[in-house]
Amino acid sequence: MLASLLIAAVSGMRAMTPLATVANAARRGELPRDGGAPALLAHPLVSAGTLALAAGELAGDKMKTAPDRIILPGMVARVTTGAFAAASLAPREQRTLAAVLGAGVAAGASYLTFHARKAAMRRYGQTGTGAVEDAIALGTAALAVRAAR
Repeated sequence: MLASLLIAAVSGMRAMTPLATVANAARRGELPRDGGAPALLAHPLVSAGTLALAAGELAGDKMKTAPDRIILPGMVARVTTGAFAAASLAPREQRTLAAVLGAGVAAGASYLTFHARKAAMRRYGQTGTGAVEDAIALGTAALAVRAAR
């Protein structure tokens, strides 16, 4: 369940990174066979599409016009991808629990990281703090997939 909670926490920082990470791991055959990841995630087009969306999100986050992550559409995306990615990394018999916990962790992490980033931005600016947050999100997502194996 640790892998599911980690990937859900990443959703609080970046909504598309968990989905792209899980899809790419599924495409490479790196997820456990008894896991909850749908076969559709392993399709090369799905993998490429989620990767493109995640890359766009990483770039867009550094723009001055980027909306706050805690607005309703952002929260819906984070909770949804957090629940889906968490369920995808969980063993089949724990998918429902992982999805519910993943949704909660994603929501909590959204608020926690929003306030942490706002505080850091006052001192270090938007681009620098965004790059650090990207590194944390990508590293944690990779760790979650590794923990799921």
